[in-house]
Amino acid sequence: MKEANKEPEPTSVERPTDEFADPLSIEDAADLAQRIIENIEHVIVGQHDVAEHILTTILARGHLLLEDVPGVGKTMLARSLARSIDCSFKRVQFTPDLLPSDVTGVNVYNQKANEFEFQPGPIFGNVVLADEINRAPPKTQSALLEAMEEEQVTIDGMTHDVPNPFTVIATQNAVEQDRAYELPVAEIDRFMKKLSLGYPSPEDESEVLRRLVGEHPIRRLDPVASASDIRRARTTIANVTVRPPVRDYVTRLANYTRDRSRLGVSPRGSIALLRAAQARAVLEGREYVVPDDVKSEAVTVLPHRIRSDTGAMGGDEGDAVVQNALDSVPVE
Repeated sequence: MKEANKEPEPTSVERPTDEFADPLSIEDAADLAQRIIENIEHVIVGQHDVAEHILTTILARGHLLLEDVPGVGKTMLARSLARSIDCSFKRVQFTPDLLPSDVTGVNVYNQKANEFEFQPGPIFGNVVLADEINRAPPKTQSALLEAMEEEQVTIDGMTHDVPNPFTVIATQNAVEQDRAYELPVAEIDRFMKKLSLGYPSPEDESEVLRRLVGEHPIRRLDPVASASDIRRARTTIANVTVRPPVRDYVTRLANYTRDRSRLGVSPRGSIALLRAAQARAVLEGREYVVPDDVKSEAVTVLPHRIRSDTGAMGGDEGDAVVQNALDSVPVE
């Protein structure tokens, strides 16, 4: 902390547009995060790092894309998070015939009142699960864009605010790509993180089987936090100090990716990285960001935003570019 006090006027990442609740202390916010992670682990086995990443995403006001093979627990992870927080949870099963209005809602004429009434769609939830998002055509996928970026939905010229907090968790099947639609670059860039769970170890899989012999553990999962707790923790995280050298380090990482790929990390990606690093700092019990927070979050925040010279989005090429950036770009 002595070194921290030597710095000039501290600065923070741009504050969220939602109302500011009274912030939690750093200790209380870190304790809240730990409670939620432990609750998720009552259902999800052997995925502690993934649980941390999904939590830093929601606390940093971001959205999450889960991509993996079928059956490894993507949907169950999203449900476990939603059950751990006492807030509204909505699920949309994306299919080829899904329409944008099926996601956002529609204005319906009420003959009795002689006026149109807005019937909100499932996008109006605190935690929205977009299951198998790549099964729906791009027009339907784009129905999420405004809500993910601006936390509002415009229908027939009328703007409707989504609930606060608001987080989209989308799952994507990593196989059968010939039967799916590629996500637009603009939509991919709106996801703070892209994660994969992978197959469990033999020991973890055995534990999963033991837990599922009887009733599924998610049925017994009780909330350990409220929507108000999340809002207060978000305020805490938004006020975490980010000093000029850390901001400059993030900028250099982003520019490294732009110089070495067809499409590098956007300014939106740089902002997402700083916000995720703020959340990571709170999980570590600190009120200021250090370069190690940036490095911890970069591997999940940056790769999916990079398009390689071969035209592929993210993947091994994106991982390699980000890892080379972390190895090469100095912390000054």
